[in-house]
Amino acid sequence: MTKDLVFCPECRKKTEHEIKIVKTEYTIKDKKYMFDITTAYCKNCGEEIEIPGLLDLQTKEIDDQYRQMEDIVTIKDIEKLMNLYDIGKAPLSLALGFGEITITRYLKGQVPSKEYSDIVKSALKSPKYMIDKLNENKDKIGETAYQKAIKCAKKLNDMFNVSSKLLSTISYIFEETIELTPLALQKILYFIQGIYMTLYDIPLFKEDCYAWVHGPVYENVYNLFKEFKYNPIDDNRFIILKNRFEVLSNEEKDIINLVLNSFGNYSGKVLEQITHKETPWVESRKGYSLLERSNILITKEQIKTYFKAVHKVYGIDTLEGVNHYINNQININ
Repeated sequence: MTKDLVFCPECRKKTEHEIKIVKTEYTIKDKKYMFDITTAYCKNCGEEIEIPGLLDLQTKEIDDQYRQMEDIVTIKDIEKLMNLYDIGKAPLSLALGFGEITITRYLKGQVPSKEYSDIVKSALKSPKYMIDKLNENKDKIGETAYQKAIKCAKKLNDMFNVSSKLLSTISYIFEETIELTPLALQKILYFIQGIYMTLYDIPLFKEDCYAWVHGPVYENVYNLFKEFKYNPIDDNRFIILKNRFEVLSNEEKDIINLVLNSFGNYSGKVLEQITHKETPWVESRKGYSLLERSNILITKEQIKTYFKAVHKVYGIDTLEGVNHYINNQININ
């Protein structure tokens, strides 16, 4: 919308205008609603006026607020569903049990019924639900579309073998970082767990890690991202976690941010080298050669004991203390 002069029918000339948010009543399907609508007024006479782009904005405001009030999925929700399962409009319509062009109509702005909206929401929330729908309507959607979608759905479903707290932690890490490899993610999670247990005496997440060749590894997390190998993780699957799992507390986010702002500045290989100098990994790897595979548990007690000792020397509740520790570890031959 422009702030240029616009024509006011009352003043019969171009005038300045101001924007206000006004509560306005509309009736939709015989039900009355109050919407917060952006409205323009002439600064000279105070009458409501039209300005370029305002009608489109008001239409969008009504649509967005109506969907929120009635708990109806948005166009973005449907686009998200298509991206999550790598499925087109027509195959998605058929997979969900709709008519072939139903999703196309929704993407053009038609508001779904509550029944159909709930089906879309269920597919967004539950990969298992989507797997069942795909299998139920496999013959309708075609083999190619089915295989692509079922592969994505099964990968998403695998995520739910990981605790909600760990998934929330990973999701938050993705929100706060630009680029992260699977190797770096594993070490970041390990340091988050270590520092959190040091300061709060309890684990942030329940999963155990193991002493693998390249340092501490959370096996379920490894399975989630092994397809990326040594490349940065680019994974839109974590869209499904938004507003689904419990929100991390401020204390939990503080620890994650502390680790990201310190350990997160280094590559996965550097972080690996640091863990190779730390007691939990070293003790668990006793008796193994450098490149020999092992799956020995690194207990949470081992991790907590080690990092509590580190905390006494460096004060790893502060960025300065953590960076001092990192610099010392990197400089050890």
